[in-house]
Amino acid sequence: MSIPTASQQEITNRLSRIEGHLRGIKRMVEEKRTCTNILLQISAVRAAIDNVGKIILQDHLNTCIREAIKEGTGEEAVTELQEALSCFL
Repeated sequence: MSIPTASQQEITNRLSRIEGHLRGIKRMVEEKRTCTNILLQISAVRAAIDNVGKIILQDHLNTCIREAIKEGTGEEAVTELQEALSCFL
């Protein structure tokens, strides 16, 4: 099952902002900005990516996992989610 359409647009918008932010960090490196400023920006990007991951996780729980439970494949879906979470976290 895929990401619901409403969330897909929000996720796409957030990823576009993150992409722009990453380009900004690259410029900062090229302009030889201070390490502290660059590290702060990297921290902001990490937090933004984590937030996108949380949105996707919430959607997954509310759609895919619930649907799998209804279909009787909940155990498999939970195992798959656990594997994904071990990579994500």
